[in-house]
Amino acid sequence: MHLRIVSVASLIVVAGVVAAQDPSPAPAASPNAQEATAPKDAAPAPAPVPDDFIVPTGTKVPLSMINSVSTKTAGEGDRIYLETVFPILANGKIVIPPGSWVQGTVTEVKRPGRIKGRGELYVRFDSLTLPNGTTRDFRARLGGLDGRASETLDKNEGKVKAEGDKAGDARTVAEAAGIGAGAGGLGGAVAGHPIMGAGIGAAAGATAGLMYVLLSRGPDAVLAKGTTMDMVLDRPLQFTPAEVDFKNAPPTAGHLSDGPGPAPSKKTQSTRRWPY
Repeated sequence: MHLRIVSVASLIVVAGVVAAQDPSPAPAASPNAQEATAPKDAAPAPAPVPDDFIVPTGTKVPLSMINSVSTKTAGEGDRIYLETVFPILANGKIVIPPGSWVQGTVTEVKRPGRIKGRGELYVRFDSLTLPNGTTRDFRARLGGLDGRASETLDKNEGKVKAEGDKAGDARTVAEAAGIGAGAGGLGGAVAGHPIMGAGIGAAAGATAGLMYVLLSRGPDAVLAKGTTMDMVLDRPLQFTPAEVDFKNAPPTAGHLSDGPGPAPSKKTQSTRRWPY
């Protein structure tokens, strides 16, 4: 009997030790309880505000030509030089001021044909340099051309195409016919047939004028110094505050692109005049 009581007491002691070594986990606090313990006056952390200034893709930057290029003299790979003529802003700050420099490239030149066709220039823009020396490289396209220019622009291809000169061709033929008629009439009067001589002379003059038109080239495409145009950015331009700080930028020496601008329309001033 005494042995049975000791055994039972030993089992009770062992069970108590096991229970003390393997405590059950405490119940997790409910979300409502966690919210109740959080301070009620805690404000959310403010979102970080970037200091950089970004000019988005598709921005049009007005430019003016510093040098002149023409299909008559230009070749593939020739450089064109321009300057900005209007400020571009980002976040209320001027990041591309007037007088910034843009460099471009003539990518293709097509001379006007002798029988048909007009001169064509293909250009692209390669880099932008701010007055303080900050530079960005890109590949931008031509998005607009001076309204005074007689050339036309293909915005999809960046192609500048010379104006047609059909009116000038017709005037050349008419002038040659008139000269021929006068000479033929004078010769016919001497021979006693002034009307016949005038007709023959007019036909000969018209033929000569037509041959001159067919053997001479059409108008060249020209981007003259002072011609304005729009550059369309193909990617965003990002600047840090230090890169758009122009306090210590060297002073500009006036506009380098001051020039005559586009040539007058060839419809009123033909390039193919009969050689008197």
